[in-house]
Amino acid sequence: MITATSLKLGQYAYATDTPIGDGSWQAAYWGAQTAISAANAVMKDGEASFCLGRPPGHHAHRARYGGYCLLNNAAIAAQHMRALGAERVAILDIDQDHGDGTQDIFYQRGDVLTVSIHAEPDHHFPFFTGYASETGAGDGAGTNLNIPLAANAGFAGFSAALDQAHQKITGFDADMLVVSLGVNAHEVEPLGTLGLTTPDYSAIGQQIGSLGLRTLFVMEGGYAHDVIGQNVAAVLAGYLGTIGG
Repeated sequence: MITATSLKLGQYAYATDTPIGDGSWQAAYWGAQTAISAANAVMKDGEASFCLGRPPGHHAHRARYGGYCLLNNAAIAAQHMRALGAERVAILDIDQDHGDGTQDIFYQRGDVLTVSIHAEPDHHFPFFTGYASETGAGDGAGTNLNIPLAANAGFAGFSAALDQAHQKITGFDADMLVVSLGVNAHEVEPLGTLGLTTPDYSAIGQQIGSLGLRTLFVMEGGYAHDVIGQNVAAVLAGYLGTIGG
């Protein structure tokens, strides 16, 4: 039955895959607080931090939610870094899905660069955003980069996209990096289309480390339970091996 409450809910939920239950706000709130705590650690001592939280966040917009995301943890962390004095923050999203919420939040701002590497939106969630033509607007013109990849792009395609992201981030002269760390592009993921392997994620971590920026990793997607931990560990190990950690 359609009620006033359900109609109001439809104003803010852009996907029907994100139910809200009794513990949803508590989980989302403390996930965001974990991201803030991790951002504090990076800002304080310069060492990398990893925010392991659920639910994920990169699909949460300024005023809408969906894609299992209620609060955008990566965006909250980036804004917190700005409040603490970071002049220019870059967000690199390597989840297979486009970071549409993060793009929405910073699309008209020039102080935060958003870069997303993801599956082609014509055939993959969230479908309506993530095209290369979306580059920012107003003060944010030129500070949004989308790099959509064809199915089965594999590591060769993903690595080339990371090289492109590296150039953009370096040119932006960022002093902090937030990585939206999704590992759902792995070959055994139920909705995975890009065909990455666990060793590929180690090489991805090395490429991220080569940026030489103070870095915060924020957990995003990953649903194949047998390999999520392995893939996350591979990214972090590759990163630490590059920076000498």
